Amino acid sequence: MHIDRRKALALFGAGTAAAPGPALAQDQRVRFDHGVASGDPTADRVILWTRITPMNPSAGSVAYEWSLNPIDRRAGGAKSGRGTTSAARDYTVKVDVGDLDPGRAYTFTFTSGGVTSPMGRTRTLPEGPVEDAVLAIASCALYPGGYYNAYQAIADLPRVDAVLHLGDYIYEYAADGYGAETGRKLNRLVRPAHEIITLADYRNRHAQVKTDPQLQAAHARAPWIVVWDDHETANNAWVGGAENHGKDEGSWNRRKAAAIKAYYEWMPIREPDGGGFSINRAFEFGDLATLFMLETRLTARDLQLDYTTDLMGADGKPDVARFRERLADPDRRMMGPSQADWLRRGLANSVKSGRTWQVLGNEVVMARVGVPDLRTALSPEQFAEAAAGLGPDGARRLNLMSAVASLGLPFGLDMWDGYPADRQRLYSLIQKAKANAVVVSGDSHAFWANELYDAPEGGNRVGVEFGTTAITSPSLGDILTGVPVGQVMADANREVVYSEQSAKGFVLLTLGRTEGKAEMMAVSTILETTFTTSVLKTFTFTPGADGVSGLKEV
Repeated sequence: MHIDRRKALALFGAGTAAAPGPALAQDQRVRFDHGVASGDPTADRVILWTRITPMNPSAGSVAYEWSLNPIDRRAGGAKSGRGTTSAARDYTVKVDVGDLDPGRAYTFTFTSGGVTSPMGRTRTLPEGPVEDAVLAIASCALYPGGYYNAYQAIADLPRVDAVLHLGDYIYEYAADGYGAETGRKLNRLVRPAHEIITLADYRNRHAQVKTDPQLQAAHARAPWIVVWDDHETANNAWVGGAENHGKDEGSWNRRKAAAIKAYYEWMPIREPDGGGFSINRAFEFGDLATLFMLETRLTARDLQLDYTTDLMGADGKPDVARFRERLADPDRRMMGPSQADWLRRGLANSVKSGRTWQVLGNEVVMARVGVPDLRTALSPEQFAEAAAGLGPDGARRLNLMSAVASLGLPFGLDMWDGYPADRQRLYSLIQKAKANAVVVSGDSHAFWANELYDAPEGGNRVGVEFGTTAITSPSLGDILTGVPVGQVMADANREVVYSEQSAKGFVLLTLGRTEGKAEMMAVSTILETTFTTSVLKTFTFTPGADGVSGLKEV
């Protein structure tokens, strides 16, 4: 998702370690400029990651050693190894360490040419009885948008078992594009300066982002479990293209392949066998929870509908009936049949095995969220202020927003609301399994606490959803300043219990055996590195034989 003034209301027309190689010559100098990371933990494995920067730009293969050591004092369990990396994978290193002990914490480092990397901490997932699990949920980190204080807040947590990143880890825009005004002020303009399209471009953008010390601290704190959203390739990506990919930018398939090759190189993710884009995968937290990470961008997603091109009929008037028919088309998909079948089997197995929670790590908001009518929700003074904040065309845009709201149409067509038939298929899987479904979502640059139902009115609750806000990316509340956008959203939508559309931060999700808790963690600023962290809202929920309970604010 990309939210800016110009488009905010556009609804209305506007791997494995390399084989051991020769010893590294002692006079070849290297640096570890990009920190260390770990990811995709299982009960007996974890990915370790770093990037070695040769001082000689024409360096060939670079040798390295790695070591992983238990933090506790139990005997045994240390691991070590060696390998080589090269320009073929941008001098990144990814080691899939196996034969580890379940539920054990470790430290790890890399060494190359006599230089040792920073130390990272990681841990394997537990087996057997587990009392609780603590997960930090993050997304949407626009580098020029501000400082990564929320990442630092994650690094400073007294406990975090894993970090779930739900996408938009990087953005593809040029230095004079999205976030440029703030980036200039903070000296955080992106490199390369142009929009990234080639493999070299995507590699360089990942490299720049990973020099950030606050991001490095969060990566070194705990293992990450990640999925891409759209901006790791281009805005509003789908199988056959993207909103931000033009015909003059070459082959979409070539660009997509380049972006994902760089992603696999630079992220601590276990790559799918045989390559490709199917990164849906599951993680077991002992007998407590199963986490299912979904891929809803590049494997099956159909082209999004668009109000500017799809709502109007031949007579220039809204053809709502035709639009609704297209929106409800049962052939429109976010997930393909193979991923749906994988999820069906996984949900059923998780419930059958007695695990309390079934968590869906998902890129975009799943709840039904209709367009709110700001004209009726705001006082005349508030409406005038909001219109003025949108520029000379603001009043017309807000009036069009009210018109679309009166039609009962969705707020976001790039969200699950744009694929209602596929959402119903997903809900059927949850209900058939009798799962206690907890959905976590990114993309929207806002906090959400939602209760999910299988019908617009009446129906049954299917699960609960917690949307995490952005690390730095602009929110709708940053544009409609002075307008209680989140409250307007909650008042206008049955499934939205709470929304906050300005704060930056992350969700801290704690899953216990008899109760779950979601805390909306907000940082006080992203414009300077001195900040505080506070809890905006806390919601609890409980598991049940017929599914998860409603949300309770505490």
